[in-house]
Amino acid sequence: MPAKTSSAAKAKTESSKSFGLGYGIQPKRNLNRFVKWPAYIRLQRQKKILSLRLKVPPSIAQFSHVLDKSTAAQAFKLLNNYRPETRAEKKARLEKEAAAVADGKTKQDASEKPYTVKYGLKHVVALIENKKPQLVLVADDVDPIELVVFIPALCRKVGVPYAIVKGKARLGTLVHKKTATVVALTDVRAGDKAALSSLLSAIESNYTTQHEESRKKWGGGVLGSKSVAKIEKRARLAAETLKI
Repeated sequence: MPAKTSSAAKAKTESSKSFGLGYGIQPKRNLNRFVKWPAYIRLQRQKKILSLRLKVPPSIAQFSHVLDKSTAAQAFKLLNNYRPETRAEKKARLEKEAAAVADGKTKQDASEKPYTVKYGLKHVVALIENKKPQLVLVADDVDPIELVVFIPALCRKVGVPYAIVKGKARLGTLVHKKTATVVALTDVRAGDKAALSSLLSAIESNYTTQHEESRKKWGGGVLGSKSVAKIEKRARLAAETLKI
C-alpha cells in the first residue's frame, strides 16, 4: 500500500518550479555584474580602485580635495564675465578700432581694454612665475597629473591665490574649449573688484585654511570590503581565543 503524502509536502511539490529550458521563467535580478563593459570604463574603474588601494604621495593626493560647491559656483559666476572673445567679436572690435584710427582717434577711444581669462598651461605658468594672476583655478582630473602637479606648490611659493576645482570640462567652458587644465584671472574691471575680493576671502577660509593639513598627508591605503571582513574575522577569532 503506497505511503500517504502530507498536504504540506503536496503543496510544496505543486508550488516548486523548474527553471530548465522550456520551463519556468527565472526571477528578475540585477545583471550589472555580468555586463561586459567597454574597455575605457573598465580601465577608469580599475584606475579608481588602484588610487584608493595604493599609497598616494601628498602632492597628488591634494587633488582629491576640491573647492566646495558654493564657492566654486561663485568663482565660475565671476569668471564667466571674462570669457575670451569669439572670432566674430574680435573681428568686430578690430574693425571698430581701425575705423577710429582712420578718423584720427586712438584705439582706446573706440573700445576699452579687453579683460579676459588666461588659459594654456605654458602661458599660465609664465604668468604665475611673474606673479601676475589674482586667481588661478586648476582642474582635479588632468591626465597625466604630472602636467599640473607642480602648480599648487608654485602658487604658494610666489604668493598667488589658487584653488583646485572639479572638472577640466567645466574650466573649458570658460574659454570656449572642450577642456582646460588651468585658467588664470589677471585683472578685473572696477565694478568687479568687490566681487573678486569677496571670492578670494571665501577661498582663503573655505579652501586654503581647511586643506592646509590635508595637503601634507598621504592618500590611498583604503582596504576593500573583502580585506576588511578578513581582518575583522581574525580579530574576532583572536578575541575568542583570549577568552578561553
